[in-house]
Amino acid sequence: MTSVRFVILFLSIFFSASAQKDYRLWLQYDRINNSVIASEYKSNIQGIISFGNSQTSQIAVKELQDAIAGMLGNKLEIRSEIKGENNLIIGSQNSLNSDLKKALQPDFDKINNEGFIIKSILFKNKKQLIISGKNEIAVLYGVFNFLSLIQTNKSIKNLNITDSPKINLRVLNHWDNLDRTVERGYAGFSLWNWQKLPDFIDQRYVDYARANASIGINGTVLNNVNANALILTPQYLEKAAALASVFRPYGIKVYLTARFSAPIEIGNLKTADPKDPEVMNWWKNKAAEIYKRIPDFGGFLVKANSEGQPGPQNYGRNHVDGANMLADAVAPFGGVIMWRAFVYSEHDANDRAKQAYAEFQPYDGKFKENVIVQVKNGAIDFQPREPFHPLFGAMPKTPLMMEFQITQEYLGFSTHLVFLPKLFQEVLESDTYQKGKGSTIAKVIDGTLYQNKLTGIAGVANIGNDLNWTGHSFLQANWYGFGRLAWNPYLDSETIADEWLRCTFSNEENFIKPVKKIMIESREAVVNYMTPLGLHHIMDTGHHYGPGPWVSNLSRPEWNPTYYHKADKNGIGFDRSKSGTNAVSQYAPEIEKLFDNPATCPEQDLLWFHHVSWDYKLKNGQTLWNGLSLKYQEGVNQVAAMQNVWNQSEKYVDSERFNEVKMLLEIQHKETKWWRDACLLYFQQFSGKELPAGVEKPTQTLEYFKSLKFPFAPGNG
Repeated sequence: MTSVRFVILFLSIFFSASAQKDYRLWLQYDRINNSVIASEYKSNIQGIISFGNSQTSQIAVKELQDAIAGMLGNKLEIRSEIKGENNLIIGSQNSLNSDLKKALQPDFDKINNEGFIIKSILFKNKKQLIISGKNEIAVLYGVFNFLSLIQTNKSIKNLNITDSPKINLRVLNHWDNLDRTVERGYAGFSLWNWQKLPDFIDQRYVDYARANASIGINGTVLNNVNANALILTPQYLEKAAALASVFRPYGIKVYLTARFSAPIEIGNLKTADPKDPEVMNWWKNKAAEIYKRIPDFGGFLVKANSEGQPGPQNYGRNHVDGANMLADAVAPFGGVIMWRAFVYSEHDANDRAKQAYAEFQPYDGKFKENVIVQVKNGAIDFQPREPFHPLFGAMPKTPLMMEFQITQEYLGFSTHLVFLPKLFQEVLESDTYQKGKGSTIAKVIDGTLYQNKLTGIAGVANIGNDLNWTGHSFLQANWYGFGRLAWNPYLDSETIADEWLRCTFSNEENFIKPVKKIMIESREAVVNYMTPLGLHHIMDTGHHYGPGPWVSNLSRPEWNPTYYHKADKNGIGFDRSKSGTNAVSQYAPEIEKLFDNPATCPEQDLLWFHHVSWDYKLKNGQTLWNGLSLKYQEGVNQVAAMQNVWNQSEKYVDSERFNEVKMLLEIQHKETKWWRDACLLYFQQFSGKELPAGVEKPTQTLEYFKSLKFPFAPGNG
């Protein structure tokens, strides 16, 4: 009996320690195996000098102590006076002594309020390392950056780093409901336990804030854009204030989504008309109430007059009226309004892709200065690939905030390994040509193209209460990558993948090189096996899980996949050219000309902009039908190759994470075949052509695939 207990105890310790690795995200702080590198670090870091005593400063010191103890095996003494050499000195500009301040002044001149300095210096003829910034949150960012250098085995000799975020608002949007379900969430329930708040503070809240601070995220929207007005009641504001207190030392502001009809639902008013004086006053009082509880409250995110949500148009008003009314309410406290441009109407089924531009572009320059319009990366809805949204570059007098979706609503949920920073980078590098060549979207959202002072980027979070946070170990990289690109939208996704792998798993080159390759290729793979050559929105209805190109019976035309692919005997694709809906006219002339002609339109966007025949010749000489079929097969093959690479990585990864990823890749590979077979069988009805050589034959019928139902698919809130 004793031996059985011992085995059970041993296994529980082993598995909990192993699982803990997944919980620690990219902040593993494992012992460094390279003795040469470890020796360099130890010789350059022999003590920690801290010039701060705030909560944030204490967090930074503890992070350094714990990380260095984990990676180097020694617990460093903390002092407040500089003695000896090879110390690591940390402190904000105001807390440093005058000599240090003077020595670093040229570096302080290079950074903004959130920027940091990491520098090797000679101070009184003794070598020291210093981490500083204009405030203590900036110092904390510098500490995390410094520790990532050690994690990735970079040399810390002769450091001279100054770095600042290029975007002001770097925000996660949680589509979390008050009942803890998460719309489009695939990693368990919401982190926020509203029932136990405000008195019970889960350690997970602290760990969430720490993870976000490590990548420079400085804001979180706690609740779903499909908002519940109860979040603005005193009962829930008290709970939100408790979360804000946890997040504040990590530099993270709390935002809430505001339901436009809240004055009626919780305020006992008869209207929510933004021009009504009582409504204006109600929102001003509500803002004052919130700021009394949460002095650094960030402001409101608003989804209005979209997909049934109430808004100013209910009262014959427009988006400017609604946004500016709320902007006036939060302006005295320094708050902002993030007003979403995701709108489309059942009364205008001409082309859903055109509607946001048509509704918002005419209002350029009419929003208050503390309003930022939040625009999805593409004009439809977070597809595996979309051409960039035409609003970017088309509103020079209005700050635009990028909205990416980190959660994989249309990309296989959390069972599919898809490295989204590759998608994000593609969008950010897209050239709008609005001020000539080089007018990239990165320059639009960081304010440099039009000199906007208010800048922002949002990511719809993929985080839940699963032990590993994101439902799949590799999808942690999408959270990490979003944060890195929010800080610097010019980073390369391959650099991000390399950083994340080294921090999360191993610095072994034989592991890094092949696994990084499959990460970089994974996004193109999912496009190939789901929506190649510009197909879009052909997922099954409601839950968006799996293929459903046949769906045509929904009440609104633009909810049906058949609306988007328009397959018939003559061909396939949505004609957005001048001879079609003329959506191309919403782009700058150079881009309009490129997209309008099938011969010049990038083939990755061909069926987005053109309805072309099944016999249309692609650039590789294949007919469209053959090329489409081969793309589906290529996606299947790519995931099989991903499996092979992962299976060879076993010796570099702990058994729990290795086996979890292995099983998930098996599911993904199985589902790639489902996508290929279901889509090609459906489209084959119209093309009337045989599958080309190299494409595996389906083992089920189209009727079988149509019969599949998923009534309890996750995230279908």
